Amino acid sequence: MGSAEPLAVVQQYIDGFNRGDVEQMAAAFADSAAILDGMAPHLWQGPTATRDWYRDVLTEGELHGASGYCVTLADPVHNNVTGDSAYVVVPATMTFTVKGTQMTQTGAFFTVALRKQADGWRIAAWAWTKGKQ
Repeated sequence: MGSAEPLAVVQQYIDGFNRGDVEQMAAAFADSAAILDGMAPHLWQGPTATRDWYRDVLTEGELHGASGYCVTLADPVHNNVTGDSAYVVVPATMTFTVKGTQMTQTGAFFTVALRKQADGWRIAAWAWTKGKQ
């Protein structure tokens, strides 16, 4: 799943999330990657981080009657590449339903650090900064 551009990898990851394709999400990740999110346990690390995080997203969603998650990214406010490292910060909007009611979270940011590997860019870490609902 390598890409010549870090931002393209970020979009590939989000596209996988929007389709519920955890394998596509995992393919965008470096084996030693980490996820920092507002949902407990807040930190996921290592080669199974994406799968573990997504499993926890679905479990949390079931507890609250939430489903149908979709993230839309705006133009990046940071898209910096220095050698084999990249830093991308993208404003994001997430829509989902809670017990049949459509919800929209605005003002969020998706912050991503990437590393260039032999086969292309991979996500080394990401953090979601929650916006307003």
